[in-house]
Amino acid sequence: MKNNNIVFVLFLILSHTAFANVTLPNLFSDNMVLQRNTEVIIWGWADPQEEVVITPSWNHQEYKIKTSNQAKWEIKIPTPKEGGPYTISIKGYNEIVLKNILIGEVWICSGQSNMEMSANWGIENGEEAVKNATNSNIRFFSIPKLTATTPQNNVTGNWKECTPETMKNFSATGYFFAKRLQEELKNVPIGLISSSWGGTPAEIWTPEEIIQNDAVLLESAKTRKEESYGPNQPGRAFNAMIYPLVGFKMAGVLWYQGESNVGSPVYDKTFSALITSWRKLWNYEFPFYYVQIAPYQYGEDHFGGVVIRNAQRKVLQAIPNTGMILTTDISTIDDIHPKNKKSVGIRLANLALANTYKTNSDLVNGPLYKGIKTEKNKIIVAFDYAEGLYFKDKRSRQFEIAGTDNVFYEADARIKGNTVLLQSKKVKHPVKVRFSWKNTAQSDLFNKANLPASSFITE
Repeated sequence: MKNNNIVFVLFLILSHTAFANVTLPNLFSDNMVLQRNTEVIIWGWADPQEEVVITPSWNHQEYKIKTSNQAKWEIKIPTPKEGGPYTISIKGYNEIVLKNILIGEVWICSGQSNMEMSANWGIENGEEAVKNATNSNIRFFSIPKLTATTPQNNVTGNWKECTPETMKNFSATGYFFAKRLQEELKNVPIGLISSSWGGTPAEIWTPEEIIQNDAVLLESAKTRKEESYGPNQPGRAFNAMIYPLVGFKMAGVLWYQGESNVGSPVYDKTFSALITSWRKLWNYEFPFYYVQIAPYQYGEDHFGGVVIRNAQRKVLQAIPNTGMILTTDISTIDDIHPKNKKSVGIRLANLALANTYKTNSDLVNGPLYKGIKTEKNKIIVAFDYAEGLYFKDKRSRQFEIAGTDNVFYEADARIKGNTVLLQSKKVKHPVKVRFSWKNTAQSDLFNKANLPASSFITE
């Protein structure tokens, strides 16, 4: 009799689990934003060979897919132009209906604390921004701080409408970026996925095998110190906080990081590897726009911070479809968390509007070093985005030149058209130039858009 009871209980258990429910990653939830005018991938899990039928309300068509022997399904669905709200029905043995879905532009916001920094942290005019933050056409998805030793297939969280309550805890840079996009794109819905962690080096956001298989990157990664506030091991945040997003169609990535790599002589290579690896996983060369770190006094090291700024500048030349904004004029040298996040978000948005959306023909970049030409005892420095060059204080003291001995001296600098002419009585045969070359240096060279020039050193 006892055995019969056990068999009966087992039968009940098995009968209740014979059909596994269709389930979705948390990324697909009510209130989400899907990328417009494209094909998006929707995926989830169900019983092997179970048929899953997806029906979006924007066209009422049925899209059918059989679940694989790995209990996973994924399907491409065409999306219309911006609009909503819509519903999506996902039906197998059970049915899930996702509601209040918008079609628009999706951006991932990632990096360390300056990207994570919200109005709650204390940004400029934060209270006013929070008060005016009600906007149902901006949606947020926040990823909690998580690590994993292997790539994960899901992450906790759900999509939320932008309200004063949700905005004040979300990336301020991301919010102001979305707000500016909407002004220009005529209220196209914007979805932001925030995946950031204060105090983290770039290596933890990069697939571990990318670091392990490159001797230079691995050696550099080993110098990242263990910290109480976050991981330093390659791939740990990537596995848990980025990999679960792979395949989710987006317009691009916003990145704000670098302070935790100060001291690295190969940040340009590390950062390039991160961008390239993400694009390879998503299988397209999405725009990657980032913020150059601000001037700050990094202990006794006078050049660790500026070396990172220069590395970030070099990535622009090495990796296509990237863009960089500067913050030297909107930050103070005694705060590693500059409070003016509104300007940061707007500058990133202006980059996207010019380069991705092609709706903005304004000058959106500060002057960028292009090359040098030597004429006897003078050096002529050429810049891109150099229209209307001017010195903030009528005279610059931030240009230095050196001869073959590599000893730098301050140069007399004079603007001539889109170039700067340099010379010094102490350097008879100049061959090298550096500009704004100090951790705390705030650029004094601007263009007609009142955007500052990036620090640089000639190789």
